[in-house]
Amino acid sequence: MTKTILVVEDEPILREIIKDYFVNEGYMVLEASDGKEGLTLFQDNQVDLIVLDIMLPEVDGWSVCRRIRKTSDVPIIMLTARVDEDDTLLGFELGADDYVTKPYSPPVLLARAKRLLDSRATKTTESSEETVAYNGIRMHIPSRTITVDGENSNLTYTEFEILHYLMLNKGIVVTREQLIMKIWGYEYAGDERTINTHIRNLRCKLGNKSKMISTVVRTGYKIDASL
Repeated sequence: MTKTILVVEDEPILREIIKDYFVNEGYMVLEASDGKEGLTLFQDNQVDLIVLDIMLPEVDGWSVCRRIRKTSDVPIIMLTARVDEDDTLLGFELGADDYVTKPYSPPVLLARAKRLLDSRATKTTESSEETVAYNGIRMHIPSRTITVDGENSNLTYTEFEILHYLMLNKGIVVTREQLIMKIWGYEYAGDERTINTHIRNLRCKLGNKSKMISTVVRTGYKIDASL
């Protein structure tokens, strides 16, 4: 089935370049020139991935990301001309899955999008009986759903991937580098501190189960197997 990419970018030339790269790879592309239009297209269509600029008219990219994350874990790649690390971390705090700073190479953007889509497709084609459970947390991998003590929890794509990897390696220290390689791959050029941000968000969503994720100073994280 053809995947649909929503490109929310107010620069017409850049938006056209991005569209052409995705269309040439066989994707369907929806285009929005501002945040308000982007939200409308997302609500009215089945979207598989969003390429989202930050500096948008009507509704900025951060606000768009925040609203979408209230109801969906669709992968989001944010675009920005800013280079401030705080802006990058804010994007991740709001639930973005990847971050690309302008100017950038469209093939690199395409490669990152493919990785997110391929990883998601791999998870959904696994056995419908596949689950990972521990200490009151139950993850159903094909449907990408999670319950904490029987209550549903809404994780972003990246948060789900991080928790799944930690659960599979329960009791073993997982380095930040390992998490980056697992989720973003070799082409990732961001700061390892972005992992810290995702872990912080994940802990908040796990509530009283958050303590099961232990921080290993200057190394990474692990699921406490003694609980």
